Amino acid sequence: MKSIIPREVETLWTLFTAPTVWALHFIACYATVAVFCAKRLPSSFTFDGVRIALVIVTLLALAMIVLAGYLAWRQWGFGAADPPHDEPTCDARTLFQGFATLLLSGLSFVAVVFASIPLIFIAECQP
Repeated sequence: MKSIIPREVETLWTLFTAPTVWALHFIACYATVAVFCAKRLPSSFTFDGVRIALVIVTLLALAMIVLAGYLAWRQWGFGAADPPHDEPTCDARTLFQGFATLLLSGLSFVAVVFASIPLIFIAECQP
C-alpha cells in the first residue's frame, strides 16, 4: 500500500508533535477568551463568535493529533509487534518510538477534548 506521507517524516520530532499541538491549542483557547473578556470588544463581535472560532481551532488540533497518531501507528508497524521493545537494535528503537508517540497522541487527544469542555458551559464573560 503506497502512502501519501513518506516514511522520512517519522523521526524523533514526531514524538513531540501531538503534545505541542495540545499546548498550542491550550494557549490559544485560554488566551483568546482572556483577551476577549478583558477588552470588551464592540457588540458586533460576540462570545458566540469566539466560541465558533475556538471550535474550529479545536477541530484542526484534533485532526493534527489524529494524523500524528496515524503516523505513529504506521511507525509502530500497525501494531504487529507487542511491547516492550527493549532490545538494543534500531528496529526496536523505531518500534518503541512509534508506540510511545501513539500513546502521547492518545493522551493529547483527550487533553484537547478536556480543554474544550468549558466552551460548552461558559455562556458569557463574568464581571
